[in-house]
Amino acid sequence: MTSTLEPEVGAARRRKEDARLITGRTRWTDNIALPGMLHLAILRSPHAAARITRIDVSPALREPNVVAAFSGADVADVQGSLPCAWPVTEDIVHPVRPPLAVDLVRHHGEAVAVVAARDAASAIDALEAIEVEYEPLDPVLDLEAAFNDQGLVHPDKGTNRSYTWIFDSAAAGTGTSVADAEAEVRIERRYIQQRLIPAFMEPRSVVVDPGVGEYTIWSATQIPHILRVFYALLTGVPEHKIRVIAPDVGGGFGGKLQVTPEEMIAFLAAQRIQRPVKYTETRGDTMVSAHHGRDQIQDITLTARRDGTLTGIDVKLIANMGAYLGLVGPGVPILGAFMYNSIYKVPAYRFECTGVFTNTTITDAYRGAGRPEATYAIERAMDELAAELGLDPIELRRRNWIKAEEFPFTTVAGLVYDSGDYDAATDKALDLFGYEALRAEQQKRREAADSVQLGLGVSTYTEMCGLAPSRILGALRYAAGGWESASVRVLPTGKVEVVTGTSPHGQGHVTAWSQIVADELGVGFDDVEVLHGDTRTSHKGLDTYGSRSLAVGGVALVEACRKVRDKARLIAAHMLECSPDDVEFTAGAFRVRGTPDAAKTIGDCAFAVFAAHDLPDGVEASLDADATFDPQTFSFPHGTHLCAAEVDTLTGRVTIRRYVAVDDVGRVVNPLIVEGQVHGGVAQGIAQALHEQAVYDSSGTLLTGSFVEYTIPTAADLPTIVSDRTETPATSNPLGVKGVGEAGAIAATPAVVNAIVDALRPYGVSDVPMPCTPERVWRALKRGPDAPRSAVAGTDQVMPGAVHADQPGGES
Repeated sequence: MTSTLEPEVGAARRRKEDARLITGRTRWTDNIALPGMLHLAILRSPHAAARITRIDVSPALREPNVVAAFSGADVADVQGSLPCAWPVTEDIVHPVRPPLAVDLVRHHGEAVAVVAARDAASAIDALEAIEVEYEPLDPVLDLEAAFNDQGLVHPDKGTNRSYTWIFDSAAAGTGTSVADAEAEVRIERRYIQQRLIPAFMEPRSVVVDPGVGEYTIWSATQIPHILRVFYALLTGVPEHKIRVIAPDVGGGFGGKLQVTPEEMIAFLAAQRIQRPVKYTETRGDTMVSAHHGRDQIQDITLTARRDGTLTGIDVKLIANMGAYLGLVGPGVPILGAFMYNSIYKVPAYRFECTGVFTNTTITDAYRGAGRPEATYAIERAMDELAAELGLDPIELRRRNWIKAEEFPFTTVAGLVYDSGDYDAATDKALDLFGYEALRAEQQKRREAADSVQLGLGVSTYTEMCGLAPSRILGALRYAAGGWESASVRVLPTGKVEVVTGTSPHGQGHVTAWSQIVADELGVGFDDVEVLHGDTRTSHKGLDTYGSRSLAVGGVALVEACRKVRDKARLIAAHMLECSPDDVEFTAGAFRVRGTPDAAKTIGDCAFAVFAAHDLPDGVEASLDADATFDPQTFSFPHGTHLCAAEVDTLTGRVTIRRYVAVDDVGRVVNPLIVEGQVHGGVAQGIAQALHEQAVYDSSGTLLTGSFVEYTIPTAADLPTIVSDRTETPATSNPLGVKGVGEAGAIAATPAVVNAIVDALRPYGVSDVPMPCTPERVWRALKRGPDAPRSAVAGTDQVMPGAVHADQPGGES
């Protein structure tokens, strides 16, 4: 008897999830309708900083179909403060953050009152009846001014600085001091990570049913398990009386990794009214109140010898927290702290980050969460160093990166990279890209003084995935762990139910998990059902973010499957009338060594357990198994992305002519899913480089409050992406996987900007602030070689939160 099942891991399976999603047979949170359900609308502040001198919700109660209305003052004693789960320093300044503002508002769009009505339209209409009087205050918007306490967001705290977190390789014992680093060449640059808004497809939505003695919450969230814990901690309702369900969730990109004001407001409303309530935000609500991403000032210094050997990296960040601390907001730049050294061998490293409050929407995790920012700074600076030394950017990187034979390698930041081959990924990318031919074309265009110049951009990256080892997170003062859980249930007919603690929102977990289980248990791909996102069904988990699902949750699943096999081996040996030591699992079945035709499948064992007529003595009638996996370290995917950009020097228009991505994500479970993740990430990286920025005016009003002003790329704006892979399996987990969800977003942005600057370098341009719109490119050209550079005081780069002439709201 031999198995007819082909290996599933590595097969390009179409996603199981998609048929239901694309035919509309899905269930978003907003689709949920419960008997007697009321609809909520939230009144938001039009001011960035103001005192609420009077608020009266009673006129709203007289509006048609309105059942209830309340303000922050009405629930001040019970609403508590929204949590921050990552207080990165012991002395962190953590102001109270009420779901509904009580006496002060601190950013445009902050919630001040809520209306519950029998239908959504009536609730929205009734908001106009609420009477609010504000005393506007001067907002603190400029990040450097906030850093210097020029105006205070929280006057009771006496400072805008929430924390300062420092890593010094000399103090940590992982390297030497940057002050002592050999510095034959020194490159100092300032880069601005503009503020971005996660543009997920499905707006956030929440339904709360108070039930009888317990609460059921449906939420478009990435974190149902974590949300449940915080609901219990914040409301005092016992955790076992709270059920959180993340149904179909239409994207997140980190933007739904949050305990939101709206989730708590909905809970308060359901608790007060004792009826089910629903809140679904408009896109405008999303833009002003859902957390934003990035928003940092990065000062980076590289020191090197004249042969290009790096001797030191010194980084200073000012990170905009917004008006309050988000769930993991303070920790986002700290994740990046371990990645500024990237793939390079460097003896000295220092990192310092100060988190600062401003009168803007909070910032928190956005695809990559700290690691895209780090990769951008180091890869831009490496290009600047190459230009200073007259070296090809690829050659400079080769002189400094870790060689394949040097793994495992302990970095200057203290992490141990387990495996990689940067030469292999780069060589493949260069070949696919046609690097030498493009360099030759570039030279011809320069010699001909062509008005459309060609630039080649390089980004060689690594990232830390599989968030994360619980002990490391604990050392970084993160409140939760990094483990993940999985359960496998084998049904009497040999079909399998998998319960996973990860909570997908577009990643393809159902498909990939089915492939893993099919191979581990010798069952059919279609015989596996994956259950997730419901804390009643999946009672244990830490959800989905930080590219952790496969590298942590997938490994937990493998371990649960192998426990099932260990149980089934005893049953199979009994049925085959041999010792368990003589049974091996091969080709999808248990076989007697030396007698391959004598075999029993998992299905055979499952039915024998179900009948329980003839089980070995002392063996329970169950094949089910649970497993929890806590990794000992992160996983480290890497790759090389190359971009060829044509820049029209007359108009400033940038056209991406060719884009190549070669990534090494370890062992690949499903190539189609990997391809999709890379393409989606590259699209978001290009978007930051060329299109996206959240902009406030001088009063703190968000000017980019819709997709008219906040421009995200369409398919027509993106190039054809040529992608390929190399494969060095991770040694830190039995699957050999590394993670891929954030790779494209990490690598693409510096590749694109490096290409633009490479095209313009003969004109004396060494930086173009993101997003590199045609106007900004044109202005960079007009500044000329004698204008201030980003490395020196007096830079004219756009500061986060400020309005400049080439931004929406500025004067042309």
